[in-house]
Order: sequence, then structure tokens, then C-alpha cells
Amino acid sequence: MVTKITSDTSDTTSSGSSTPSSAPSAFSQLALSAALLDNLASLGFKSMTPIQAQSLPPILEGRDVIGQAKTGSGKTAAFGLGILHALRVKRFRVQSLVLCPTRELADQVAKEIRRLARAIHNIKVLTLCGGMPFGPQIGSLEHGAHIVVGTPGRVEEHLRKGHLDLAEVSTFVLDEADRMLDMGFAASIDAIIEHTPREKQTLLFSATFPPEIEKIAQKVQKNALKVQVAAGHTKQSIAESAYHVEGDDQRLQAVQLLLLKHAPESAVVFCNTKKAVQDVADALSDAGFSAQALHGDLEQRDRDITITRFANKSVQVMVATDVAARGLDIHALDLVINYHLARDNDVHTHRVGRTGRAGAKGVACHLFSEKERFKIERLQEQSGVTWPRSALPDKTLLKQAPPQPEMVTIQIDGGKKQKVRPGDIVGCLTGDQGIDAKAIGTISIFDNSAFVAVTFDKVNVALKKVQQGKLKGRSFRVRKIT
Repeated sequence: MVTKITSDTSDTTSSGSSTPSSAPSAFSQLALSAALLDNLASLGFKSMTPIQAQSLPPILEGRDVIGQAKTGSGKTAAFGLGILHALRVKRFRVQSLVLCPTRELADQVAKEIRRLARAIHNIKVLTLCGGMPFGPQIGSLEHGAHIVVGTPGRVEEHLRKGHLDLAEVSTFVLDEADRMLDMGFAASIDAIIEHTPREKQTLLFSATFPPEIEKIAQKVQKNALKVQVAAGHTKQSIAESAYHVEGDDQRLQAVQLLLLKHAPESAVVFCNTKKAVQDVADALSDAGFSAQALHGDLEQRDRDITITRFANKSVQVMVATDVAARGLDIHALDLVINYHLARDNDVHTHRVGRTGRAGAKGVACHLFSEKERFKIERLQEQSGVTWPRSALPDKTLLKQAPPQPEMVTIQIDGGKKQKVRPGDIVGCLTGDQGIDAKAIGTISIFDNSAFVAVTFDKVNVALKKVQQGKLKGRSFRVRKIT
């Protein structure tokens, strides 16, 4: 069972007895030690942020908690104080494990926990991250630690080689869990969980709550309290508009104009036939847009690559049929364009519902000819929504160069069968004279290949790092996908 608290700092939906209005606002109201409270005061911590106010009381009670809040919400202090509150300082064993998606975040979390713990003597916080020398980490583990903060790949490696013992972990934290899944760490997280005790407190923090996160929560948490801080964005917000077009030439031009006007990071253009999908994708590519086709005639390998590139934001526009797009799991889709109107309201709702998720704002544009006016009227009647008729953007926009994605996908000819893991790739790319982890996007690993999104300005460095044989101590063939 999951008890849920949803808060935009004023409104609440709860299936339990707790409500945001009853939550404490001052740290002094919490059951924290005098040393921790004095230190918080000296650090300038006055009133709690919404995520702290809702999550800290149940965390201090030892409950499992799911916290949904964006970066900068104060979640690190929430789980950090919970860890320190439960810590037995005289017991020099690893009692808390915090997993983070990147070395930078792990370093930041460890630094914050040390800051919160500075009034308590002899607490040791150790970071275990890829891209750092392995030997010194082994030495640090031999000397012992109370709290380990690390990335999944490196933590799993230490467990596999017998350097890390998690038998006495009482608090397990997954920070930015959605980002870890995006980077391909699901298998590593599962392996790590197997090394922790069955009875423990599990705290899961994530900016979004996709089905994969829910599966993890159901697997490792008991009677968890879900705290959702929506920051005023509690409802889906989709702006729908209809645009009249005459003929296929103007329909295609309308797509270009709408893409130029909205400049989406990710957009899907829906067509009703495979031929139209390919024709539109080819025309957009010829016009300089970052566009790919997705339809049933594609080979599975090409389909996997296309979906991977779109999901990791190295392709901005996906042109697809409804059948091909079924199962696409894109969490941040800015724009949907119906090149052809959907055949029924269920399909229309499915298309439009892909944007404006998780409280974000989305835009849906529907193109129709005079012959299709009856379809517009029927869909509006079925949905109960009247779409405003809008004029197409001015044609002068066509003089602008289409926006280009910030990410580029590189393909590595090594995958699961070669025992290549996300942590290996992150460690390779961020190692000596490598790139910042912030320049690495989603990592997708298949049987014999891996696909990594990196920022456009770092792609040559990333290619060189892999070519130099820094990945699992060997050289893999690697190339940029265009």
C-alpha cells in the first residue's frame, strides 16, 4: 500500500491521515538530536522546504518514503538528516547507502551530508564513483565507513569483487531514480538491492514517476508514503489548436512553420500511413530539420536505433504512425502535430496525451483540410473540447535555420554479451582528461552494442576516449550516428 500526499504548497490529496497543512514548518519541531538542530541553525536552516516538511517526519519515524520533487527542492537535506538521525556512530559498518546517477551528484550529496553531520564526531562518508581510481577506493573501504554515496556501476563492481559489505545497511536511498533508469542502471540497481538486508528503510527520490520507478518502489518498499511536491503544476496542461490547410504542400509547410515557431526539444508528427510518414520525414530532413521516421516497415535494428536517438534527444522530430508509436515512453514531449487527424477519439486522446505530462505544459496542433472539417467536428464532440482555429505562423519563419539537438548519439560495438555496463561507459568517458558527467545523456545497452548520448561539443572527446581503449581495458569500435 502507498499513502500519497500531493502538495503544491496549498492543495492536498491524501489517502492517509497526514496532510500538508498539519506538517511542521520548523526544524525545531522535529525529533532530531540537539547537535543536529544546533548545526542546522548555524548553517542558516530556518523553515523547511515543502519536500522536507512532508517527508522528514515519516523518514524520522523509519517509514519508507517516495519523494517526487525537482532538483533544488531540498531533498538531499531530507534524506541526509534521516540517515544521520538513525546512524549508530560507534558501529563502524556501512549503515547507509545512497545511489546517484552521476559522480558530480554523488560528490554533491556526500558534501551535503558531511556538512549536516559536522557537529557529530567520527562520522565517515565515502564516495564510490566511476571515473575515479579503483585502488584508493578499496583502501578506503578497508578502513571502514558509516555512509557510502556512489554511482550504481562502481558500487556494483565493488560488491562483485567482494570489497563492499552491505549486510548492515539500514537506510537505502535512490536519488534521482528516474535519471538512473534513463542512463541504463536498472540491472545494477537490482543487483545492489540483492546485497542489502530485506528489512531496511528505503527512500526513493525522483523528479518524475514513470512506471519503471513504480515497479522498483513496489519491489523494495513497504507501506511507502508518496510525497509529491508539484510546485503549482498539479494538472496536465495542453494547449490544442486547429489549423486549416489546402493540399499536401501546404500541410507539409504547416509542419515546418509550427516546428520553427515552437522550437521543441522533442516533437512527434503523427501520420495515418507509412508512406506519408516516410515522405514527411524525408522532406523535413531535406529542409534541415533533425527528423526520423518510425513505421512498421523498418527493420527491428533500425527501429531500436531510431527510438533510442529520439528518447535520448539527439533527434528532435519523430514522424510516426500510431501503430509504430505504440509503446514509446518519452517523458518530456513538448509538441504533438497531427499531420493527419486521428480516425477516432481514443486514438486522438492517446496522441495528444503524450505531451503535457507530469504537470509540464504541452502543445498539440491539428491540421485539417476542408474535406476533413467533419472529422474535426466529430472529434470535438466526442472529446467535449472545442479547439480554437489559429492562423499558421508567418512564412518568413522559413528563412530561419531549423534548430538542432544539443545531444549526439555515439554507438559502441560492445554490449551485454561483452559485459559492457553503463558504469563502465560513464567511467571511461569521465576518466582522466575526459568529459563532465553532465555532458552524458541516456545510455542504452543492447546485446552487442551500446548507444550513448553526449553533448554536441563533447562528441569528439567521447569518441577518442573509447578508441583509446579506456572501456573495460580494451578498444571498441565506436562511431557517431547521423
